[in-house]
Amino acid sequence: MKKFWTLCAALLSVVSVASAQTSMSCCAKPAAGPNATETFAMLASNEDFSGGHDAPLPFRYAGGGEMIEFTTTDGGKSKAFEIKSNTRSDKYLFVIHEWWGLNDYIKQEAARFAKELPGTNVIALDLYDGQVAATADEAGKLMQAVKTARAEAIIKGALLHAGPRAQVASIGWCFGGGWSLQTALLAGKQAVGAVMYYGMPEKDVAKLKTLNTDVLMVFAKQDKWINQEVVTEFEKNMKAAKKGLTVKAYDADHAFANPSNPKYSKAMAEDAHAASVAYLKAHLKLK
Repeated sequence: MKKFWTLCAALLSVVSVASAQTSMSCCAKPAAGPNATETFAMLASNEDFSGGHDAPLPFRYAGGGEMIEFTTTDGGKSKAFEIKSNTRSDKYLFVIHEWWGLNDYIKQEAARFAKELPGTNVIALDLYDGQVAATADEAGKLMQAVKTARAEAIIKGALLHAGPRAQVASIGWCFGGGWSLQTALLAGKQAVGAVMYYGMPEKDVAKLKTLNTDVLMVFAKQDKWINQEVVTEFEKNMKAAKKGLTVKAYDADHAFANPSNPKYSKAMAEDAHAASVAYLKAHLKLK
């Protein structure tokens, strides 16, 4: 319970800040309050949360893949990093970045998945519209500035880019973990899998009932924010929605799978990655 009240205190301390930000879509729908991804974004104002994220070490991705541009459903444009399958395929993995943005670390992760999931098109989306953070302060501001409507338009545009026959799985970390689940919700019948690393779950059971897939959630037991109470509530809500949920728990802290994080655990990160790949292979029906 101590961790639960720590989370509540952190959220309450930033609600007043978030309510003043016109960029948040909750301000356009005050009666409904912030949704799951907006609630998580509010944590960026918490010094304990932002202080737990050291800036990524310098890194330059030099592998394959290319930046693409597609039309979003709000009439705009968005760019993404894509690695196409060597063979014609309608299988897709959408990769959603952490709060740093679509940086070279995410491109490297996309390339790793493309290699381990042959026959799959991998697209790393950019929910920050080209902006990448170099410091925790910058990352917090970018995460808080994300408009739900714009993020959804980007994801929907990527789904249109993939095509109506596409089978779509998703994976994301932290900020991207929550958006991985939202991607599965937006994909409807095209969704075949969703992996979320320490991301804020959707709490609306009615929405969860529309999921076309089960979910794999990677959970860090020492995480102060996506803590045991959050996970237990998600398990309860998924059960109420009659949807499958597998929780992989590790005795680690938030962002333990990020190699640039001081609390990175190579052994646990590799185990979680192996579990994610096995899940994605099964759900994408890869040989």
